[in-house]
Amino acid sequence: MEAGSGRTQPTIVVVGSMNVDQIAYTSRVPAAGETVMGDRFVLGFGGKGANQAVMARRLGARVEFVGALGEDVFADMTLGNMAGQGIDTRFIARVPGSSGVAPIWVEPDGTNRIIVVAGANDRVEPGAAAEAVRSLDRVDVVVGQLEIPQAATAAAFAAARERGAATILNPAPAATLDADLVAVTDWLIPNETEFAILADDDGAEDRYRRFAERTGTRLVVTIGSEGALLVGHDGTAERIPATPVTPVDTTGAGDAFVGAFAYGLAAGLPELEAVRLGVALASDSVTRPGTQSSFATPERAAKLLGTVLARI
Repeated sequence: MEAGSGRTQPTIVVVGSMNVDQIAYTSRVPAAGETVMGDRFVLGFGGKGANQAVMARRLGARVEFVGALGEDVFADMTLGNMAGQGIDTRFIARVPGSSGVAPIWVEPDGTNRIIVVAGANDRVEPGAAAEAVRSLDRVDVVVGQLEIPQAATAAAFAAARERGAATILNPAPAATLDADLVAVTDWLIPNETEFAILADDDGAEDRYRRFAERTGTRLVVTIGSEGALLVGHDGTAERIPATPVTPVDTTGAGDAFVGAFAYGLAAGLPELEAVRLGVALASDSVTRPGTQSSFATPERAAKLLGTVLARI
């Protein structure tokens, strides 16, 4: 049971990426061929999969991680961080070569620019991903992104479907989606930029409904400082506003949303309240610098969860 909650602890499997973030804070980004002096540098842990796993764990879920790391010091650091967060690492493979890295530039208004070098993330095996999901005694939700091969995520999602678990795909960074992956996806959660790419957004009022119908999935679109948009079963779109805050660093906010939303679904919250939980944790994360380091502590996460639960 989750401490003090009276609810059974949900189990979430995250199939995804792990990166070491190399974050430079700068007054402005350089133009082509230009060198600028930065203000400070932070080495942190990231990767969309790892970030989402950490957020779900901070809310109290049992989290299992499926992925791959290289043979470098970054891999050792990452395993130590995951274990320290309370995330099970038994399904993380070690493969020849480098681990994933992500150089990040952050400007004073919180705007970020990110280059992801996949490294070992490209070596996640479909068979291993599926077997990991099948081997667990309980699975409520399986979460994936597009920073590992889509075939691996599709295999894990198919195994989840066999067990009756929900599947959530964060299609980031935006790319053409394999039909096999879409076929085993229950929820798609792009941000507004990714949605525009995936849906070939024409600005029509019913574009969200049409995209959900075309993919055969449920749809949530995160819209930055405006919160998120949930497309209901009937095709209507409902906006859930963000908490008004002064942003410091928006890096990882989308991952905070996905991890919290996954927790909400796994814990049995109504879908609208799961979206509210995602918005609350994402809004909270942008008030602090960094990626995982910006996420709410377990105590803070429990407080925000309690605020959402009070609405039910």
